[in-house]
Amino acid sequence: MACAGLLVAGSVAESADLRIGSTVQLTAMPGVPGPFAAAPARAALGRSIFYDARLSEPAGTSCAACHDPRQGFAGNHGSGIGVALGSRPGSFGVRNVPSALYTAYIPRLFFYQDDDAPAPTPFGGLFADGRIDTVADLVRHPLLDAREMHNANAAAIARKLREAPYAGSLQREFGAEALKTPTGALAALGAAIDAFLKSREMAPFSSRYDDWVQGKAKLTAQELRGLRLFKDPDRGNCASCHRFNETSNNPARSMFTDYGYDAIAVPRNGAIPANRDPRHIDEGLCATAAAKGWPDSAQWCGYFRTPSLRNVAARERYMHNGTFDDLRDAVAFYATRTIDAGRWYRKGRAFDDVAPAHRANVNVATLPLNRRKGMQPALSGADIDAILAFMQTLTDAPFEAEARRNMAAQAARRVPVRR
Repeated sequence: MACAGLLVAGSVAESADLRIGSTVQLTAMPGVPGPFAAAPARAALGRSIFYDARLSEPAGTSCAACHDPRQGFAGNHGSGIGVALGSRPGSFGVRNVPSALYTAYIPRLFFYQDDDAPAPTPFGGLFADGRIDTVADLVRHPLLDAREMHNANAAAIARKLREAPYAGSLQREFGAEALKTPTGALAALGAAIDAFLKSREMAPFSSRYDDWVQGKAKLTAQELRGLRLFKDPDRGNCASCHRFNETSNNPARSMFTDYGYDAIAVPRNGAIPANRDPRHIDEGLCATAAAKGWPDSAQWCGYFRTPSLRNVAARERYMHNGTFDDLRDAVAFYATRTIDAGRWYRKGRAFDDVAPAHRANVNVATLPLNRRKGMQPALSGADIDAILAFMQTLTDAPFEAEARRNMAAQAARRVPVRR
C-alpha cells in the first residue's frame, strides 16, 4: 500500500532515466531535511505577506485567515463547515485547510519502491494531491483561486505588492526590478513566504512529545498506553503511515507522517457547497497522476497525502474534506469504518465520497481498515481515548491553550444534554 516507506537519514539517490511519467523515482528515501536557517530579513518579509489582508480581492482575507496561528496555522476562516470561506461571501473551498507548520519538511513528489512493496508508490508534494513541489509555486494558487483569495491575475497581485508598506523591503531584498513585472513579483512573494515557512516560528518542535524524546519531560500512563497502541501493528497501526522515531532525540525524525498516500474513503462532507452536486467527487491524487503522465492514473483516484499529526489537537476539522469536527471520531472511524458503516456514511452507503468506478482503490487490506461487518474492532473505546491522549502530546507550546480549549469543547459536545 502507499504507506510503506520510511524516511531515514541518507542522501537522495536519483537517476535521470528512472521516472514514472514526469515524476522521479528515487532509489533511496530522502534524508531528514534541515535544520533550516532562513535569512531573518527575508523571513520577516514573508511573515508580513502571510498576514497581509490586502492581498485578497476584495481585501480582508490573508493567508493567516485560513492558516490561523491560534489553531496551529490551520483553520477554515470561520466557515464552520470543514472547508475555508473565501474572500467573498458564499465562496468556499473544497478541501480542509492543512496546517502551514512544518511545510518546509515536505519533500517534492517522488516514487519509491522498498523491498516489500510490489510496485513503486508516491510520496511528498504539496497540497493533499501532491500537485505542487515548491512553496514558490504553491502561493499563487490560493491567491488566484476564485474560491479563495480571488485575485484576477498575477498583475493584480503585483500591483498590490507595489502598494504594500513593505514594497521597499521587497525591492531591497530581491532587487529594484523585482516588482515591475507580474512574474518577478510572484517570484519575490514566493521566495519570501518560503523563507517564513523555514523560520523557527513555523517549525517550533516544542511539544511535550519532543521534550519526552529528549528526556526533558514525562508522559502519563494513559499517554504511554496510547503511544503503544499507536505503534502496535495489530491494534492501532497508526505509525504505519504517521511515522515517527521515538529513539531519536532529533524531533525532525518524528514528523508523524511518511508523506505517503492512502485511500481511506472518509465520509462525504455534505456541507461543502460543491458537494450539493452528487456528480462532484474530489478524487485527489489521480488528477495529479494524469497531469504527470503516470500509467493508469485512475488507480490513484481516492488517494490523499497523509498529513502530519503534529498540533492535530488544535485543529477544528479533520480529514481532507473536513468531514469530522471531533478528533475522537477521526480515530474511531479507522477502527469501525466498515464494521459499522451506518455510523459513518449517510444511509450506510460505504465509501460515499469515492466514485463507484474507483471504490476498488479503497484500502481494505491494512489493519484496522480490514475489519468487516460482524467482526470486533481492533480498538476499544478505552484504546481510542488513550490514542487521543497521546496525540495531544504532539501540540507545540504556542498552541497548547487552544488545543486544550478545543479538546474540551469536543468532549462537551459528546456528552448528552440532561433535561
